[in-house]
Amino acid sequence: MSENTEEMANIVKQRIERNRQKAIILKRSKLVSHPYNKGEFEETTTTLKIGTTKYKDTGGGFLLEEKDEPDELELLLSQAEAPILELDRPTCEVCNKTFGTSWLFEKFNFKCCDGCRNSETHKLITKTEAKETYLLKDCDLDKREPILKFVQQKNPHNPRWGDMKLYLLLQIEKRALEVWGTEEQLERERELREEKKVLAKSKKYEKRLKELRKGMRSSLYNRTTAASHTHEYDKETYNEDDDTYHRKCLTCPYEETFEKM
Repeated sequence: MSENTEEMANIVKQRIERNRQKAIILKRSKLVSHPYNKGEFEETTTTLKIGTTKYKDTGGGFLLEEKDEPDELELLLSQAEAPILELDRPTCEVCNKTFGTSWLFEKFNFKCCDGCRNSETHKLITKTEAKETYLLKDCDLDKREPILKFVQQKNPHNPRWGDMKLYLLLQIEKRALEVWGTEEQLERERELREEKKVLAKSKKYEKRLKELRKGMRSSLYNRTTAASHTHEYDKETYNEDDDTYHRKCLTCPYEETFEKM
């Protein structure tokens, strides 16, 4: 038997013995001295039921409500921690040393000890920023295996907006490479989407500019050439909401709205 195996066996035996001694103490604590009993101890087993509530006769002149609770021995054994061996501890990816507890490992399953945790290297990023900067979708974060872990934090701008989801930036960057393949492909997609945004803004600007030019030409024409020009109107239309009529000139951009007496 190796030294590590023998050490583990001794640890387990000691833990079992401690649990057995605690169980004996719990068992004895259930035995109370009854004033009407000639023996030294008696286990209180008398139970009364009033309505749907059960009460236990403690023998001391009062009833104690009996609750459905798990067995103390089972609870004690379930809380007993397994021995932590050196071989079972994770290894820090930065210093290559084993560690027992770590905030990054607990929250994000990222193997880095608290001593090597750095605010610059191990930044956190919001879900919105992760989607916009790394072009990820909700399914890439919440459904693609392995599902990325996150921590929740109150929104510093307005608590009523709900909690923010914060992800580990290193894991977001790794997931982006899984989705897009390479950094070059991710950058090309960023540029393509940026070009589409610029093009959409340009089209919107051109449309607005065209409308302004049209309005300017119509206004200028009315001031300079209205006296010499004879309008030829199209069929007029009637607006029932404000009881007015509207018509357009067939040879120029002039339009007018009027009422009939």
